Amino acid sequence: MHLAVVACGDRLEETLIMLKSAVLFSNRRLCFHIFSEDSLKPEFNKKLQEWPSSYTKKFEYNIYPITFSVGNAQEWKKLFKPCAAQRLFLPVILKDVDSLLYVDTDVLFLRPIDDIWHILKEFNSTQLAAMAPEHEIPKIGWYSRFARHPYYGTTGVNSGVMLMNLTRIRSTQFRWNYRPDHCMYGSNCKGAEEEGVSILHGNRGVYHDDKQPTFKALYEVIRDFPFEDNLFQSLYYPLQSKFLDTVHTLCGRIPQVFLKQIEKTMKKVYESRVIVYLGANHRY
Repeated sequence: MHLAVVACGDRLEETLIMLKSAVLFSNRRLCFHIFSEDSLKPEFNKKLQEWPSSYTKKFEYNIYPITFSVGNAQEWKKLFKPCAAQRLFLPVILKDVDSLLYVDTDVLFLRPIDDIWHILKEFNSTQLAAMAPEHEIPKIGWYSRFARHPYYGTTGVNSGVMLMNLTRIRSTQFRWNYRPDHCMYGSNCKGAEEEGVSILHGNRGVYHDDKQPTFKALYEVIRDFPFEDNLFQSLYYPLQSKFLDTVHTLCGRIPQVFLKQIEKTMKKVYESRVIVYLGANHRY
């Protein structure tokens, strides 16, 4: 499973926490494609090689320089936010990669990447990528209120999570991109209410300020989790405790939305390690 990310400026730690969340919850082997400024490359190598072998064996990684094959590189680099335009060139640079998941640095995985990877099987031959809408409610969406340029549909799409394949198209709803807009004015993502959050996107810098403490709590718990520790004791329980301090916010009043997929993933991990099936004619 191929995962691509672009890291510039002060996004080193944020990128590492995102990669950590991917490794913690995923089952199949991962291949990270990290695009970064030259100054960050030694730090990425150093930090990733410090991870315990029980986790480093679950992935391989490649680090690429920031390159723009068309036009003025400095103009591309300044587009929207630092190096964001690099994602436009992924199909050209990663010529041998058929499918990949691109994510922004401020993303956290709360369930296995394997699950979103399965959506690729639902693509047909006419679309390049799957993305979530920018907002669920058009009248409070950014594009519908402020955009002066054309955008897709009634709300636009968010490119912070893109499942990319050049041969297939998705045929189901894509809700793998949960952002503060989905709860800061009240819960408005029915998919997350029913199934829980699968991928958390802390855009607007909410991991690093106090505006959305629920998002910040998830970031800090995954950041501080020691790789070899028990997921229940050192990740899930501290998360529940932190959530108690967020109930004064609308996002903090729906902790089950944030915990549901983590609980399901941990249950699967527990069952795979502890429960042994002895056969149809035997008791447990």
